[in-house]
Amino acid sequence: MKYEAVILDIDGTLVDSNYQHVIAWQRAFRDSDVEVPAWRIHRTVGMGGDQMIEKLAGQHVEDQFGDAIRDAEKEHYEQLLPEVAPLEGARQLIVDLKDAGLTVILASSAKEEEVEHYVDLLDAGDICDGRTSSGDVDATKPEPDLIEVAVEKAGGGKAIMVGDSVWDVESAKRAGIETVAVLCGGFGKAELEDAGAITVVESVDQVARQVI
Repeated sequence: MKYEAVILDIDGTLVDSNYQHVIAWQRAFRDSDVEVPAWRIHRTVGMGGDQMIEKLAGQHVEDQFGDAIRDAEKEHYEQLLPEVAPLEGARQLIVDLKDAGLTVILASSAKEEEVEHYVDLLDAGDICDGRTSSGDVDATKPEPDLIEVAVEKAGGGKAIMVGDSVWDVESAKRAGIETVAVLCGGFGKAELEDAGAITVVESVDQVARQVI
């Protein structure tokens, strides 16, 4: 077997949530009278909320409004959460990986209550081996901390990341593991490859053959 563990990103990889996040962040910025185009917000989806405000709007906005924007995003996203659905083949991927003898960790920088909701949506509570949330680390993607925690929860061994954003790829690379990237999060093949993904596939139902 090529790998012993698979680290699965959730947002944008297993559940179709990236564009709801874009809307929630845009509304949150506007609550503080900060205008950020939706396309620019999308380019940071997958990056943790502790990182993206400065990247999108500068350190002065982070210093003055950062906590308020993050709090507002949480409220706006909660309103959109009922629209989020699992991506086709997501649960079956987890089942296939487990049936192949791999350890499966769901690695998310989302808030714990959001991760719990996603696990319920995927009906994956009894089949995955563990999960992460933003509460597990001080710094989220693209820092490697979250991936390192996920690998530790997997018990070590050779692991591979599955994600949809350049930030997933970058985080995994910093943690010293490879990434299979999927296009379902809205990031392009070339940019995922440029970030360091070893393989890019169209959807999660094509992932298993790359890692088993």
